[in-house]
Amino acid sequence: MSLATIKTKFIALFKRGSENVGNGIPTRAKDYFSDWKQTLAEGSIVIRIAVGAVILLVLLTLVLGFYFSREPEVFLWQNDFNSTSILTAPVAPEITGSVTTASLIVVANTLLSKSGGYLSNDILPPGIFLDNIPNWEFGVLVQVRDLSKAFREVFSRSQSQSTEDRDLVIAEPRLNFDSESWILPSTESVYREAIQKLNAYHERLVDPTLAGAQFYARTDNLEFWLGSVEKRLGSLSQRWSASVGQRRLNTDLAGQVEATQSTPTANEVEIKTPFSEIDDVFYEARGTTWALIHFLKAIEKDFADVLAKKNATVSLKQIIRELEATQISVFSPMILNGSGFGMIANHSLVMASYISRAHAAIIDLRELLTQG
Repeated sequence: MSLATIKTKFIALFKRGSENVGNGIPTRAKDYFSDWKQTLAEGSIVIRIAVGAVILLVLLTLVLGFYFSREPEVFLWQNDFNSTSILTAPVAPEITGSVTTASLIVVANTLLSKSGGYLSNDILPPGIFLDNIPNWEFGVLVQVRDLSKAFREVFSRSQSQSTEDRDLVIAEPRLNFDSESWILPSTESVYREAIQKLNAYHERLVDPTLAGAQFYARTDNLEFWLGSVEKRLGSLSQRWSASVGQRRLNTDLAGQVEATQSTPTANEVEIKTPFSEIDDVFYEARGTTWALIHFLKAIEKDFADVLAKKNATVSLKQIIRELEATQISVFSPMILNGSGFGMIANHSLVMASYISRAHAAIIDLRELLTQG
């Protein structure tokens, strides 16, 4: 019975009751109250059904939310890359650049194919209520964009006057498309176009009959990409270290007396990450390091000769080990932000510790690569 029907029946009952007032007929009064009671019972059934449906919807949203919040595991290119259907050409470790290209393709596709798919542009439950995984996606996406830029600008070109690869010219700007576009076009559709172009580049790279695609594993090319990684990790490290709040001296112009800046700033500032953003930065860092683990392992394979010549292979392995420590499961139901030496855990400082060590190791690795 609909609410409109119940309302109509109530009105009819009240009219009939008002007509019988003063008639002194107990039987009709009894019938009136009996019908009134039955109408309430019928209305309560509708209310119960409505409340039950709401509770079921909430429970379903919670279950899907937990499922969508699962972070993907780290892939092993030796075992997992060739088993994925996203690669249109198999990984060829003997071809320089094949592993790194396949890593970029698989990591980019994981954004779209993981549990729940791509969530950053969702406008419906449960995706619209989730913020941890969208921040994880953003961390991965930044690294995908940086590596695709390195592919277009240096990895696929022998010198600055060289022609850009025709597929990478399309793929790189597609990956820089708005990450929160829901429709016309959707973010997923644009990123899939980019993945198709990366696959086309990889096909030409591993097939000797298809000319035109090259990957140059040179020291200066590796140093170019590591420079981007260094800056990203440096920013994350500072944001994490500021989780407990501290006053810092302004060192923006340190080292150059003649250096200037556009607007004046205080000599001493208080830096602190807002409490509401702690978990956002945490999962962005998890996504960043998750992507870097794959890319650095691929770099270790494709740049093996370059690293061996500089005796830098062990340095790269140590960086990977530091980043792998950031992927340890978090058993706390929420990201805690206790004081530096307090009784409550501080996940921010733990993450900052691993990222800072990886950041420092990358600086050392870049210096090692630039040495003669």
